Amino acid sequence: MELPAHQLSMTVLMTPDMANFSGNVHGGAVLKLLDQVAYACASRYAGRYVVTVSVDQVMFLQPIHVGELVTFLASINHTGTSSMEVGIKVVAEEIRTRSVRHVNSCFFTMVAVDEARKPAPVPALVPSTDDEKRRFEQSIMRKKVRQELAARFASIKEVSE
Repeated sequence: MELPAHQLSMTVLMTPDMANFSGNVHGGAVLKLLDQVAYACASRYAGRYVVTVSVDQVMFLQPIHVGELVTFLASINHTGTSSMEVGIKVVAEEIRTRSVRHVNSCFFTMVAVDEARKPAPVPALVPSTDDEKRRFEQSIMRKKVRQELAARFASIKEVSE
């Protein structure tokens, strides 16, 4: 099955070198994979290199175990002039039982850059399905929340200086 240019799927086997002291997959290992998936999805869509600007709402809903197959389902939810919101849903599959669990979700903001590492334009996303339209609208709300938080943090910084 071929996915549209604004979507990407990647499956990785969780190996012992990814485990933390509890025997579960380390959150940092998952974050690294999430960043790689966001990069792959955004750079393929934009047709150029991208950089990570922010990571929002990383929700570790359930532990991931060594030996599970973990699938990262990424989608460009919204585009700006040079920025893209990439939503990623993570599902883990216990190979023997084929039991599948939703274990993580998050949102990355990626910016396309040119050869001088300056922001570069990206194609406008035109959502077509109901899911894509819902994700598009929700991404606008998340962007407003990020802007409000940035303004609040800036005012706190000014007061404390």
